[in-house]
Amino acid sequence: MQKVIIDHNILFSAIYTSTSYTRRNLLTSPLTFYTPNYLIVELFKHRQRIVEKSKASEEEVLSYLNQVIHKVHFFNEELISLENYFTAYHLCKDVDENDTAYIALTLELNGELWTRDGALKTALRLRGFNQFFDETILN
Repeated sequence: MQKVIIDHNILFSAIYTSTSYTRRNLLTSPLTFYTPNYLIVELFKHRQRIVEKSKASEEEVLSYLNQVIHKVHFFNEELISLENYFTAYHLCKDVDENDTAYIALTLELNGELWTRDGALKTALRLRGFNQFFDETILN
């Protein structure tokens, strides 16, 4: 079974609007989606900005979030091997260390990372990481 790890920009995209293409794809896909518990920290950290940028009320954003979190499996980072965390850190170093948990989880589950961060993808590919999810298959 294909395991897809979503990063914060995918989740944020899923909760911005009532007609979110990303949320629809998450909710209707037969795939299994994972994210590290760290994403919860990201949500709280950027809560105000998410609501301000959204085209919905705070109540609607929370409703969209509720829908999405039922489809995503949250993974405790403490269960990720030190080897995978170490590898992920070195892949993300000098790019965006905040993405380490997402890369480590991708390695741990031998999954594919769903991100729209072009700079991250480019840097990781240059370092030999190519486990990216192609979201066009959801169409």
